Amino acid sequence: MIRTAIETRRYLARMDTGVMGHLYTDCLVIGGGVAGLRAGLEAAQSGAVLVLVKDRLTESNTYYAQGGIAAILGEGDDFEGHIEDTLNTGCGLCDREVVEQVVRGAPGEIELLRRWGAPFDLEGGRLALGREGGHGRARIAHALGDATGRAVSECLAEQVRRHAGIKVFEECYCIDLVTEEGVCLGALTYHPKYGFQCIWSRRTILASGGAGRLWRETTNPAGATADGVAMAYRAGAVLADLEFMQFHPTTLYVAGAERKLITEALRGAGAYLVDGKGNRFMPEYHEQGELAPRDVVSRAIFDHMARTESTNVYLDVRHLDKSHFEKRFPTINALCQSFDIDVSEDLIPVRPSAHYMVGGVKTDAAGRTTIEHLSCCGEAAATGLHGGNRLASNSLLEGLVFGRICGAQAANHGEPERRRIVYEIPESQRTTLDIPDVTNSLRSVMWRNVGIVRSGERLEETVEIIDFWRRYVMDKVFDEPGDWECQNMLTVCKLIAQSALTRQESRGVHYRGDFTERDDDRFGYHIEVRRGGD
Repeated sequence: MIRTAIETRRYLARMDTGVMGHLYTDCLVIGGGVAGLRAGLEAAQSGAVLVLVKDRLTESNTYYAQGGIAAILGEGDDFEGHIEDTLNTGCGLCDREVVEQVVRGAPGEIELLRRWGAPFDLEGGRLALGREGGHGRARIAHALGDATGRAVSECLAEQVRRHAGIKVFEECYCIDLVTEEGVCLGALTYHPKYGFQCIWSRRTILASGGAGRLWRETTNPAGATADGVAMAYRAGAVLADLEFMQFHPTTLYVAGAERKLITEALRGAGAYLVDGKGNRFMPEYHEQGELAPRDVVSRAIFDHMARTESTNVYLDVRHLDKSHFEKRFPTINALCQSFDIDVSEDLIPVRPSAHYMVGGVKTDAAGRTTIEHLSCCGEAAATGLHGGNRLASNSLLEGLVFGRICGAQAANHGEPERRRIVYEIPESQRTTLDIPDVTNSLRSVMWRNVGIVRSGERLEETVEIIDFWRRYVMDKVFDEPGDWECQNMLTVCKLIAQSALTRQESRGVHYRGDFTERDDDRFGYHIEVRRGGD
């Protein structure tokens, strides 16, 4: 265990709870993805729930997830198989207790979603199951072809809307967690209509989502800026495994356009990865070929692009039945058509992009963080499920199971603490930088230096660059979400770079070109960071 102190001020905004607006709830849920909505539904069984959503419910990593949910639902498969595949992919850093808890909880969560009306795809009256990289069997349940995330999100959102005990505040930015003496009392928020408010809660559940927007190339929507991780860090929570960022091997690459996910299920259905000359190259890199774990495929593509001096590789689906493709992958089919790509005749240009943050706020098997009355679930959490690399389609599953667990914890709340908190920030005398420029430059540096392949020299350089920007950004007082996002991004990028610099080995999604082998003797543990740590 290594604890690193990287100091920032406690709150991003000035605060005086004696003169600002207040709201009160039994349970505050920060985030509207699968984890947040599932947590809210569970917490509502024991009290009033308020769900804060940074943007809209349709803007989350959940909503854009394509692949599916891994679960033991078919004949000839068993829990041990799913457990072992998860442990093997996690490269020695998974918590077996947590893995077993999540895997065994999967069938019940899918059955509950089906009762709530989630439109899972069927074959012969039974759930249709696909296969993805790292899985020994076909065990991925999917909905609406390749729009599982949207189907699950809409299903949960409908249940939330129907529940009289849950209120949803959309377009409400959570600036910071409010704490006193190591206890979470709620959150400081900003709404364009109501301004700054303090929301007091007996129990707070952080389900704020991912961090893909810290990198220039990403599958994530605009809101995935690691706000929750930064908030928890400022509040004093222990974070873990921040060096592990999963890069998805296949995102649509069209120059000048946003990167769009091309689900791994496509390779599970038989698509090939080929280079510009039409040569299949994955068998050269791994015995499982296109179905190797995501980190292996991403590095293989990265290496092959360098060897062939190309900007991308291709997915070849021309040998697949076109009518079946259109039915099974309607989202991808429509996406390709929008760029005049005929999948029956043309190759699909792809390259890796930042996809899923494996690390986050450290929790125990009950979703509890190191701050009292604060739980965390979903992509913002480091639960111990994924270890050094996430197994495909375990993310929506984790959000469902830990959302339920964290929501159940909300029943154990005590009386809320409410007191006057005053936090002043002196005016900065330093030059003001252009925040959009800093944000864009930061994302570019992260992609170049803290991407798929890393080195100590480049990581040290990145820390120096981020420290320079931090001196001129972290001392300022802002009043716009985009500015607070930049401050959060600078904070978490610094923590990621330092964690990656500390781990002098290659393991899972963390690959060091200067330390290419896994080193269990020196680094067979989790790297943790905490504000004010020794």
